[in-house]
Amino acid sequence: MKKMSTFSKRTIINNTILILLGIISATFGLKGFLLSSHFIDGGVTGISMLISNIFGIPIAILIFVINVPFLWLGYNKLGTLFAVKSTAAIAGLSLALAFINVPDVTSDKLLTAVFGGLFIGVGIALAIRGGAVLDGTEIAALLVSKKAQVVKVNDVILIFNVIIFLTAAKFLGVESALYSILTYLAASKMIDVILNGLEQYTGITVISTKSELIRRIITNQLGRGVTIYQGKSGYGKDGEINDTRDIVFTVATRLEVPSIKQVILEIDPKAFIVQQSIEDTTGGLLKRKGLH
Repeated sequence: MKKMSTFSKRTIINNTILILLGIISATFGLKGFLLSSHFIDGGVTGISMLISNIFGIPIAILIFVINVPFLWLGYNKLGTLFAVKSTAAIAGLSLALAFINVPDVTSDKLLTAVFGGLFIGVGIALAIRGGAVLDGTEIAALLVSKKAQVVKVNDVILIFNVIIFLTAAKFLGVESALYSILTYLAASKMIDVILNGLEQYTGITVISTKSELIRRIITNQLGRGVTIYQGKSGYGKDGEINDTRDIVFTVATRLEVPSIKQVILEIDPKAFIVQQSIEDTTGGLLKRKGLH
């Protein structure tokens, strides 16, 4: 129980720090870059910025008020803890925008769009790492995609943001809308990098009659972990064959894939190799072992 309690306290502290850092980063991106230039981001944050630009309502109020329906959805569908943490995170962002003074960092429009987006993206990603959101769009997109099934989360977010940026083009001008799209792309990229990491992994599945030799080379010479599972061959060049064979599966970074494929094909030029992108991994032997 004591270990569990210590782990729980450490988790709470880590999540709180991540959310606070996320609030600080998003606040800096908004007040230090975007607000003075009348550029907007996507999602609920973008809607808040757009309404603030058109009607003059303080963005600190809008960000919290517009997020309330999404937080209610999150409470009903994703749980109380998530809703409480997200409410606290969005309230913290609203308070930071209202009371923290941040000077304009640059008047250059390109730098404003790119770095404003980067800091907002970092803020949103850190909050997600801490188990909360600073923008309720993700909640709505997830729930819509579950209902529709044919539509993916990214599709919902894209459609949502297209509407926002078209509206921005009408009220703020085409140039501001185009810079805002750049801001959104920069933010999206930073979210992807922080949540999925710089090293994008690739899953490699190898079907070969020399699977044992391939396994030994990958583990002993290349220092990668592998998983072996058994399959049966179907219809191939030699007709219908029903013999069993081991299938080798390993995960590597994109930079390591060419060398692994080269080694496999040197062992068996007829090996069937399948590659697939992997957004995230947990556990297992993902780093190289020390080779002696």
